[in-house]
Amino acid sequence: MKLPYSLLRRLLFLLPGERSHTVSLRGLDALHGLHLDALIASRPAPDPVRCMGIEFPNPVGLAAGLDKNGDHIDALAALGFGFLEIGTVTPRPQPGNPQPRLFRIPQARAIINRMGFNNLGVDYLCARVREAEYRGVLGINIGKNKDTPLERAAADYLLCLERVHELASYITINLSSPNTPGLRDLQFGEPLEQLLAQLVARREALAEQHGRRVPLVLKIAPDLAPEDIDRVADSARRARMDALIATNTTVSRQGVEGLPNATESGGLSGAPLTRQANAVMTRLADRLAGELPLIGAGGIMTGEDAAGRVRAGASLVQLYTGFIYGGPALIGAAAAAIARGRAG
Repeated sequence: MKLPYSLLRRLLFLLPGERSHTVSLRGLDALHGLHLDALIASRPAPDPVRCMGIEFPNPVGLAAGLDKNGDHIDALAALGFGFLEIGTVTPRPQPGNPQPRLFRIPQARAIINRMGFNNLGVDYLCARVREAEYRGVLGINIGKNKDTPLERAAADYLLCLERVHELASYITINLSSPNTPGLRDLQFGEPLEQLLAQLVARREALAEQHGRRVPLVLKIAPDLAPEDIDRVADSARRARMDALIATNTTVSRQGVEGLPNATESGGLSGAPLTRQANAVMTRLADRLAGELPLIGAGGIMTGEDAAGRVRAGASLVQLYTGFIYGGPALIGAAAAAIARGRAG
């Protein structure tokens, strides 16, 4: 007998946003430790997908941000995700922005966060990955420290790349969070080209040194004009990125106007982002014409949302806010909808 997630969510939503996040993850750890994962989740049927040279057991993954430090890898993996992405991690620990910094908008099935890359640093995350039993596909999302000037951002990304290289199935370069001042300026033109070139060169050196090539993935924002989407796609192609994730959270407030918490600063995720993220995916797919695989994130709240993102061009999808509102059942619903869409 499964615990009804709707009841659990109602109880969790009585707590402040960040507190409920912590309680939920600790609860998952406790259930996993007691081998009671089946009370809240059923594993999706196998539906292998090959992407970036990696075999994914199913195409539905966990997006970065839920488990920033790698503290809950085994419990989250037991829910049936085809892959996990942890982070964003920075070279040095940092507290992030002052609390409160996480706000629910349940009327719109949305969340606003301005966490600010709060994490315990790359060395802590690496230690936690080594301690985990999980041996599935693990993405590690890397960023820069808030107090690192933009002109020195590459050093932060390179340091993180070197530290996580041996542990990651793939590495995501996060330039698209709206909560680190100036970060999104690195998404365009010469700054992007230079950063990607340095990361790819270091990745190739590490591959030669360790005999293992780790794919590099670029995560982009939804708040891009069509011509900017094209420029980012072209830069990723030239740099020999292995995939793109579309998208991060949005600074738009379309779809939540007038609702409680809607005026809070930060990135908006959830149902109001669905159409915007889908449009970015469609534009990227048209521009890249299959040259780079795409991973869909942002506003995937139902199985049909996941299948729609695949129709738009994604090879894989990632859940975050949809998982908060829909619970573990969304993993199976998304995997099943994608499988039906491929079969049909």
